[in-house]
Amino acid sequence: MSYKGIIFDFNGTLYWDSAMHKRAWREFSKIIRGTEFSDEEMVLHMFGRTNEEIIEYAIGKKPEPEMVEKYGNEKEALYRKRAENDKENFHLAKGAVEFLDFLKQNNIPRTIATMSDKTNVDFYFEHFDLGKWFNIDKVVYADGIVPSKPAPDIYQIASKNLDLEPKDCIVVEDAISGIKSAQSAGIGKIIAICSEEPYEFYTSMSEVSEIIRDFDEFDRNLFATENLAK
Repeated sequence: MSYKGIIFDFNGTLYWDSAMHKRAWREFSKIIRGTEFSDEEMVLHMFGRTNEEIIEYAIGKKPEPEMVEKYGNEKEALYRKRAENDKENFHLAKGAVEFLDFLKQNNIPRTIATMSDKTNVDFYFEHFDLGKWFNIDKVVYADGIVPSKPAPDIYQIASKNLDLEPKDCIVVEDAISGIKSAQSAGIGKIIAICSEEPYEFYTSMSEVSEIIRDFDEFDRNLFATENLAK
């Protein structure tokens, strides 16, 4: 089967920054509840979630808006500073630039669906020159209205932004919550990328159709031939 468009999660997918998010949240978890998040908690309760949901999990109750704003802003500012300072890893994932160029050259509809907030989205567009490949107006992000993953809304909205049915789209994800979100949205094909977790982590997930280690491994023949440049 061929597909008409593609939707990318961003963090841990196009940009491999999961370790930086982990370090930042461990620091703030210690401030909020006195202990750091474990690796298991990170996988189950952090990736693909909003700052409000992460803080709610940490303290065991719904946080006051002031707490969410304070800790959320401080954590994201710390994360962005660490990202910029990590010169060795402050770039798009292996093969991503070439793959995005392929999508652009072949007029394949594409967008991003991320639980990052607008400040971080703007940060990524500025530093990675994402405007070369993506229309920022079609990007779906954590705006306080869109439910977080694993709710299906974010991928349903992203598909609509591309004027496509979810079944005609491919999603690239790395997080359990994102994979479940894409499945619930009715996405046609879900591809897991091994940015943080090993290949074996995804092999037992029935929702995952394919596993890649980087974008050099992405099968370009998955897209509808009529979209491809002659």
